[in-house]
Amino acid sequence: MPDRLPATDFAHQWEPRHVSTAVISDIHGNAEALKAVLTDIDRHDDVDRIVCLGDIIGYGPDPLECVDIVEERCEWALMGNHDFGVLYEPTNFNQSAESAAYWTRDQFDAEKDEEARARRYRFLGRLKVRVVDKLPSGERTILAVHGSPRRPINEYIFPDDALSSPDKLRQIFKLIDHIAICGHTHVPGVFTDEPDFYPPSEIGADRTYKFLPDEKAVINVGSVGQPRDFDPRASYAILHADRVEFHRVEYDIDATARRIRAVPQLSDWLADRLFEGR
Repeated sequence: MPDRLPATDFAHQWEPRHVSTAVISDIHGNAEALKAVLTDIDRHDDVDRIVCLGDIIGYGPDPLECVDIVEERCEWALMGNHDFGVLYEPTNFNQSAESAAYWTRDQFDAEKDEEARARRYRFLGRLKVRVVDKLPSGERTILAVHGSPRRPINEYIFPDDALSSPDKLRQIFKLIDHIAICGHTHVPGVFTDEPDFYPPSEIGADRTYKFLPDEKAVINVGSVGQPRDFDPRASYAILHADRVEFHRVEYDIDATARRIRAVPQLSDWLADRLFEGR
């Protein structure tokens, strides 16, 4: 097995040259969902790049295919806690997640093509921990993390934190200049510095949130491969200069569930939950 490279922990600045950006996260080895989302993204003529906020692998049955697709299609990708767990050690994971992490690692190690195996490990090792980007207007910065600005890989920002943990959100918003994007909870929506949380269903029929001039916001784009907002459709977002659009995409859940159940090391519960979006 090749040496595993350390995660790159730095902020990178991109020039404001993009029309709009499709943001995906939490694929979790679900190639059926990922390919359906990419097909939907390709229908949007104004999207000129795709970025990934982490957890490409873990839980799902297609880790190698998902890594290969993200490497090919995304301009950059972040390190999620499950990517970290497969590359290093799955700490603080429940039994199902830990078993899935070790099985996923075995899939990487079992690759007979040495060049392909080394390339995938190299890709995982070079996943970024955070990225500082700009909206197309160039007037606002965007901080991209998997979990939170305080702990980019593994801190959750839950929807009910707006009510139950306002101090936590105030501390998080102190680390944000304008906009932050994240995943990790698998629940899409917008946190504002009021503080408050707005799920896509509460921001209008078009599921679009327009940024206010002096407002800070944290945008959770939801999960491609394992949604947990009781909507089983894959979730992603498109980021524009003045707004974010939330999108849902149907995919063949049965196909993914069958593949999960065919692997003894993957809990059947990981298949069952896909049908309920939980």
